[in-house]
Amino acid sequence: MRLFLCEKPSQAKDIARVLGAQQRANGCLMGPDLIVTWCIGHLLEAAAPEDYDERYKRWSIAELPIIPERWKVRVKAATASQFRIVQQLIAQATEVVIATDADREGEMIGREILDLCNFRGPVQRLWLSALNDASIRKSLSALRPGAQTLPLYFAALGRARADWLVGMNLSRLFTLLGREAGFNRVLSVGRVQTPTLQLVVQRDREIANFVPVPHWAIDVTLIAGSTPFLTHWVPDGSATDPAGRCLKQEVARASLERLRSATTASVTSVHTERVREPPPLPFDLGTLQIICSHRLGLSVQQTLDVAQSLYETHKATTYPRSDCAYLPESMLAEVPRVLAALVAADPTLAPIIAQLDPGQRSRAWNDAKVTAHHGIIPTLEPPSLAAFSDRDRAVYELIRAHYLAQFLPHYEFDRTLAQFACVGETLRARGTRDVVLGWRLVLPKRSPKSHEDDDDPLTQSLPALAANDRCKVGDVNFRALKTQAPKPYTQGELVSAMKGIARLVADPRLKQKLKDTTGIGTEATRASIIEALIRRGYLLQQGRVIRASQTAFTLMDAIPAAIADPGTTAIWEQSLDLIAARELTLEEFVHRQSRWVRELIEQYARTRLSIHVPSGPACPECGSPTRPRQGRHGQFWSCARYPQCGGSVAMNSTGNGTRPLAHRTPRRRSVRARSRN
Repeated sequence: MRLFLCEKPSQAKDIARVLGAQQRANGCLMGPDLIVTWCIGHLLEAAAPEDYDERYKRWSIAELPIIPERWKVRVKAATASQFRIVQQLIAQATEVVIATDADREGEMIGREILDLCNFRGPVQRLWLSALNDASIRKSLSALRPGAQTLPLYFAALGRARADWLVGMNLSRLFTLLGREAGFNRVLSVGRVQTPTLQLVVQRDREIANFVPVPHWAIDVTLIAGSTPFLTHWVPDGSATDPAGRCLKQEVARASLERLRSATTASVTSVHTERVREPPPLPFDLGTLQIICSHRLGLSVQQTLDVAQSLYETHKATTYPRSDCAYLPESMLAEVPRVLAALVAADPTLAPIIAQLDPGQRSRAWNDAKVTAHHGIIPTLEPPSLAAFSDRDRAVYELIRAHYLAQFLPHYEFDRTLAQFACVGETLRARGTRDVVLGWRLVLPKRSPKSHEDDDDPLTQSLPALAANDRCKVGDVNFRALKTQAPKPYTQGELVSAMKGIARLVADPRLKQKLKDTTGIGTEATRASIIEALIRRGYLLQQGRVIRASQTAFTLMDAIPAAIADPGTTAIWEQSLDLIAARELTLEEFVHRQSRWVRELIEQYARTRLSIHVPSGPACPECGSPTRPRQGRHGQFWSCARYPQCGGSVAMNSTGNGTRPLAHRTPRRRSVRARSRN
């Protein structure tokens, strides 16, 4: 019997339909000499320290490091019944086809179950990029030998075990050191979560420490013929900072008086260049999350959920957790069918489709840049748009527009820089003029927003100008400005920073590695990492922006710099790539990480943390100071004399006390460590 092992029930249903396995059974679908079953994601999880030895139930620095000699997994309690079904089916199978998601984690989901069930029969791999029927049939006709993708499993195991070693050991170590310093909360440490948190902590500190610098600007409206346009005063270099801002008010005031007395300005130079912009690439997940955060106000998890729904439920788009924006050249042959499906789903597209050139080959079609997955694009079959939610429709239209843009000409515009002389002062104007709309037909420019400290005016179209032309002087406006502090991160901007974290690494080899692996985290994990940091109270969501909590500052001040350094992640990813390429063994990689964790514990186990212990309002029961604690429903202020006194005060989102909580009977509170990515 041939067994297809899928990742999710919806995925199994789609594959079973194509295979003709329509007979429903408990936890599976049956067909002629084949069965399709599913895992509901990971059915297994890494064993906790106490699963290795009872003594690890009690947290103690003396028991660190915890380094398993033989790694264990355990069945997740929530999905234990489905595991038992899968286990029975594997025992009956003569061949298994792993049909989980086509990535490193998907490989692990299937392989870890086969290992635990001691399956020794032949294994093949179904590698899917979309769940529409045509794509499934195509992949079924080209099953890969299991040995070809087995190294991905070893790389995933390496990632999981190294994360466990860091999360379990260092979270325990710094939590215990924090307790000794009076900080009674878990200090959770992780390979990706900690450098991610560091990004937000650094940005918030830049904002807090920012000292605004006053500067002055002058805007002058000139009129050529009957056409007004905006120019900016260019101050003398002796009065400016490196960005060209005038820092001397007396200089700006003197220039203002001269300009207000002027009646005309003379054109000293005009330079126009033709700019050709290629269409933007199709989306990878990270870029989609960034754009949806900026344009639609979606969190990164919301964007992932919608993209997953478009892929799994609606069959409207291809695999969403892709780190690649390029498309394989073989898919050029499918373009007419995709375009026909788009029109069938939405007839209002017909006039736009008629203007496309299906034979045009944009830079997106590049086999050399395609990884395990390709860019997110529409599928070959028309979706039912009526079944979409408003959010589904908005994200789908972005994905669709980026695909359609590949078959339109480059966007071309003229960019002009003009300079003027006016009573001994220099003025400058910038302008653009559309020449060929091209792909802007489907991705129009968004309306620009003015910022009071912008050096450039809003996009404008300049009149025809030539050297020595004279223009009338209109309004002259004086602006007293201040430099602006950096803005807090939005979730989309944090994803962008995680992808571009290479800029913070000095070592050129590690910098390049982070560029090659698109930063820290993966397209599949960044959303869950940010959500976990919010859930644990390290990050606070405030409207569209996120800020670091006081606990986050405490953690980053306490831990070694190497843990928060993105260069550490770059070294790991480099090693994981070597495992996937069969150039490094899993055992050697885990041995290196074990040695590193042991060295860190030896270095820090006897240190005393200089840690900020925030104090809240006085205890409503006894008047003693209060300390922050984490409860089932979030953070609260707890009496520093706990458990002798059970007084507590609710905490609002800014960390301030608001009102006493109901009196709590003092009892012992235990804290469990969890391995975090």
